[in-house]
Amino acid sequence: MSKNFAVIGVGGYIAPRHLRAIRDTGNRLVAAVDPKDSVGVLDQYSYDVKFFTEIERFDRHLEKLRRGPETDRVHFVSICSPNYLHDSHCRLALRAGADVICEKPLVINPWNLDALEEIEAETKRRIHTILQLRVHPALIALRESLQKEGNMHDVELTYITSRGPWYQVSWKGHEDKSGGVATNIGIHFFDLLMWLFGSVGGVKVHHADEQRMSGFIELERARVRWYLSVDKDDLPASVKAAGKTTYRSITVDGKEVEFSEGFTDLHTRVYEEILAGHGFGIKEARPSVELTHKIRSSIISPKDELAHPFLKK
Repeated sequence: MSKNFAVIGVGGYIAPRHLRAIRDTGNRLVAAVDPKDSVGVLDQYSYDVKFFTEIERFDRHLEKLRRGPETDRVHFVSICSPNYLHDSHCRLALRAGADVICEKPLVINPWNLDALEEIEAETKRRIHTILQLRVHPALIALRESLQKEGNMHDVELTYITSRGPWYQVSWKGHEDKSGGVATNIGIHFFDLLMWLFGSVGGVKVHHADEQRMSGFIELERARVRWYLSVDKDDLPASVKAAGKTTYRSITVDGKEVEFSEGFTDLHTRVYEEILAGHGFGIKEARPSVELTHKIRSSIISPKDELAHPFLKK
């Protein structure tokens, strides 16, 4: 039987992936909210979506539906709002009697997870998050092969995704609202690395500014050097020449891990898992939230600032 969905932050960059996932899993979008009203994208999915620009009116609508017939109530709320609002919007959804599907990062600070676990228990509803790299077929195959080996590996992660001046002006450029570069663009990859190579031992940050970070992480079965950037000038020359704006690379013992394709339907795969009674919850989200918090809290030694080759140019 199809479920009723509502979306918080429907005007945001990531929301269309959730809208497609709701549709492609055979479910129904019934309500949405965003402080901005440029949400004509909704017409691609339904002409019957109740839209609000004020969260209070949206909350009231969900409560009205909760007290009405079972066929009308909202079963899931998908959260695509700015990172620093995620925990608040999770609480709103749980209290409205809905389960939650929340974009990354689930929260910015790990102590907020404890509060959400308490409300989950009180409301008997579930919070799920989007850790889509865990459902990528190539990465699932890699994990299976690594688990058979059990060796220690040398890993390099580089992720550069070009962003213009708007990025620093928006909430994404404010660390207290986005969690900074490590959290906002890196958390999926940090979750992936721990999923592949085990829990964190040591953490060291070599460089950090508004546009880039680099460092070292020791995992159970890997030594990881990582570099993250939103500066287009950091793209390798070959990537620029090809007219591309994003570069992602993971090497294991010098061998490139190929996972450049297969990203288009990962949100739908995660939705399918959730609707089947699986998915990723607070327990799965916690390690990467704790790691990125530790990275933000790490002190940089001046001698470490140029420890990554991308910073030596």
